[in-house]
Amino acid sequence: MTSAHPLRGAAAIVGVGSAGCGDATGRTEIEITVEACRKAVADAGLRMSDIDGLVTASMTSPMPSLRITQELGLDTTFVDATCVGGSSFLLHLLIGAMALQNGLCSAVLVCYGSTQRSGIRRSTISAYREAVDPDPYELPYRPFNPPTAYALAAARHMHEFGTTRAQLAEVAVAARRWAGLNPEAFARDPISIEDVLSARRVSDPLGVRDCCLVTDGAGAIVLVRSDRAKDMPQPPAFVLGVGAAHTHRQISSMPDLTTTGARRSGERAYAMAGLGPGDVDVLQLYDAFTINVVLFLEDLGFCRKGEGGAFVEGGRIGPGGALPVNTNGGGLSCVHPGMYGMFLLIEAVRQLRGEAGPRQVDGVETVLCHGNGSVLSSQVTAILGGRSALS
Repeated sequence: MTSAHPLRGAAAIVGVGSAGCGDATGRTEIEITVEACRKAVADAGLRMSDIDGLVTASMTSPMPSLRITQELGLDTTFVDATCVGGSSFLLHLLIGAMALQNGLCSAVLVCYGSTQRSGIRRSTISAYREAVDPDPYELPYRPFNPPTAYALAAARHMHEFGTTRAQLAEVAVAARRWAGLNPEAFARDPISIEDVLSARRVSDPLGVRDCCLVTDGAGAIVLVRSDRAKDMPQPPAFVLGVGAAHTHRQISSMPDLTTTGARRSGERAYAMAGLGPGDVDVLQLYDAFTINVVLFLEDLGFCRKGEGGAFVEGGRIGPGGALPVNTNGGGLSCVHPGMYGMFLLIEAVRQLRGEAGPRQVDGVETVLCHGNGSVLSSQVTAILGGRSALS
């Protein structure tokens, strides 16, 4: 019998906050980020002067940690600004836990914000990236990315395994049903399978309702060592396991369009946590596109490869289903400000605390969060648990 991983349960999330989600017209990216940070620190029962660690990432600022430090007046002993796309903030759990475990700091603030709906548009960000860091083998063909990249993966999955557009639509409908229970969700009007199938096509086989929202939003969490977390005002969400895998940068270099790095990141997170898929109560999966959820359910071990389409049928992942997935409405219906990973963690903590209101799942002890960066490129899996899961 192997001993427990030294980082298993070493850190815990003790504060969460969000701001400007949906449409933050008239406010800047930094303004809503600062608000989310202040909410998270207050939720943890701390003062800003207690924060001596900062981990952040940005889609617009080349040095986001400097901006955040200045605006919040932090005196930090540890700072990191690793960015691997939407999965960054799950990786930040591992970075923060290591910093705390090694005594580099005592309280870590992890944050992100973007005004891609009302402020700097994604098209502007994409044009900048094309100029300074182009994909040399794809850019000459002018793909409509990211939808084109995900459509390629979806088309291949359909070809290999017979997955249907109606099965992909099940993912969007389930997300919208969860969003209908969440007063903070941006898109709450009911949709049907037919609504998804008849929606404007974006990049074959994906339609507009197969694609995530474009919203504003900021989020923040506070991490401390687990021994300190037990005395904090909020029930801690312990970081039981984190695993990462990066397989490619551009979709044309993905080793297998139907198998993502989630297979390896999941294995690593399960190993650290000492758990398996059968021990997970709720999933928060990065649903930039409907195909993501199908791929991640397979690669994380909740069904066999090629069976993801059938697995989501019949409302299985929606409210009242056997496996709750994306209980806030996900990036498809709740919020998606360019990089969504932070909001996976916030919803996981709310579920573990029992604070999710009408969408609360009974008896939640473990939540698996899975982040995705770029075009299925960076995969990071994190498993959070309550007090009983730590034992």
